[in-house]
Amino acid sequence: MASQQRTLEILVEAVDSLIDDFDLIDFLHRLASRCVELLDVDAVGVMIVDPHGELQVIAASDEHTRLLELFALQHEQGPCVECYRSGQAQLDIDLESPQVTAAFGPFAEHARQAGFRTTHAIPMRLRHQIIGALNLFHSRTARISESDAQLAQALADVATIAILQQRTIEQGNVDKAQLQAALHSRVAIEQAKGVLAERWQVGLDEAFESLRDYARPRRMRLADLARQVVEGTLDTAALVRR
Repeated sequence: MASQQRTLEILVEAVDSLIDDFDLIDFLHRLASRCVELLDVDAVGVMIVDPHGELQVIAASDEHTRLLELFALQHEQGPCVECYRSGQAQLDIDLESPQVTAAFGPFAEHARQAGFRTTHAIPMRLRHQIIGALNLFHSRTARISESDAQLAQALADVATIAILQQRTIEQGNVDKAQLQAALHSRVAIEQAKGVLAERWQVGLDEAFESLRDYARPRRMRLADLARQVVEGTLDTAALVRR
């Protein structure tokens, strides 16, 4: 009962994000974190297709996963890439099986080195339009339950609807401008994380959480705050170190 209540709260949270000023980067990072919380997985990455039709990493539950996803994209291999191309969920991928991972090249070996044993990919789609995919990782050999797979798809669907609806609201038609802007924003955020991590001698995850903690109560977009950090127009002493 408690888990059902928490699931409902998270779905309501996702819908409520459309009411206030919508920050795509923060929304997708929260989605990744909520997937880890609700599903029996250890890490989650979110990929979205850019205007050139190529998948790009835009959010992850931790920095470790983001780097793994980047590796998969560099080789155009991995369950998440196949999920986006086919529009079908890729479940229970045993990363220790040479037969199962034969089509994924070095992705599987890199994933094992990162400590993962099983992965799943869930499409982000609305009818026939696919805008990306979620990549779920287990640190042990495990099958995803039918209920967890359905919940993962529901979360991916909510995220897809949120993204497409916001693009329609802002631009009057469904095009790719918002996703392109989000990708540009992601670059600024990565730069700001690097500045804080170097300045404070902390990890990238801690730096990112400090940015979020500062931006959210002030209703600032993460990208705007990141640019101030990079340009040196914000005194970073005002940020709370994690």
